[in-house]
Amino acid sequence: MDRRKFLLAGSAGVAGSWVGAKILSSGMLSSGMLSSWGFGRTFAAPPPLTQKVAASDTVMLGKTGIRTSLLAMGTGTIGSGHHSNQTALGLKGLSGLLLNGYDHGLRFFDSADAYGSHPHVAEALKHVPRDQVTVLTKTFSRDPKAAREDLDRFRRELGVDYIDVCLMHCLTEGDWTERYRGVMDVLSEAKEKGTIRAHGCSCHSIGALRAAAKSPWVEVDLARINPIGAHMDADPDTVVSVLREMKAAGKGVIGMKILGQGALRDRQDEALKYALSLNVLDSFTIGAESKVEQDDLVRRIAAAA
Repeated sequence: MDRRKFLLAGSAGVAGSWVGAKILSSGMLSSGMLSSWGFGRTFAAPPPLTQKVAASDTVMLGKTGIRTSLLAMGTGTIGSGHHSNQTALGLKGLSGLLLNGYDHGLRFFDSADAYGSHPHVAEALKHVPRDQVTVLTKTFSRDPKAAREDLDRFRRELGVDYIDVCLMHCLTEGDWTERYRGVMDVLSEAKEKGTIRAHGCSCHSIGALRAAAKSPWVEVDLARINPIGAHMDADPDTVVSVLREMKAAGKGVIGMKILGQGALRDRQDEALKYALSLNVLDSFTIGAESKVEQDDLVRRIAAAA
């Protein structure tokens, strides 16, 4: 979770929306800028959940056959350049956080080359049964040769024989399914060989997300979703409509940016209820930065219904 302070405190939510609306009407800032901050957007209370849920609930990722926990442990808050808020905790700190989650029934390790979190995941995996954990990682490579080399390197860094889910990371092009067909073929080949169990993508534009929804190749998609549109590909209704298309096609749908990269830090309960009420996410990932944060997140999910 982002430790920066935001102005969307629960008691100031209405005021924040009012200020955002005033700034927007003045023409000083665009609606997109306000959206990225979580300003100027209110949202109705989500419908009550029909049943109790737990972060440790076992879910299926689409038609992949991969069973894992509802909550994935993110390792990439402000993640780039092989660094993130989580990897800043150090090898012992982050691996200990993952193991704390495991002790709470969390079975989903969400990593990426860009986060630099492979060594930390590898350390945690030394202490748990490999077949009891889902390991997801991501490659930024857009070249087939580089992608093939990545898969070999990733397995060495993670200390595993196979990777459960490997995604093409941070796709933005609407024509990516044609432009990067070579990388897709490399991941398909890896699945046939058993070095990965499923492939897919994370998207960072509405065009890329729509392309992913229509592609039979995509088995798992990591999508940005929260009720205020913060750090998302489009407004929530538009994104949800695409995710419903994915869900109907049998793809595994994993939500990210559930707390709007910190914009909903002080409205966590509302954001979690929103994500859980959509009935479109198989799982979702949130990056805690301490055991206290992680334990609190597990508690909040259990109290959502």
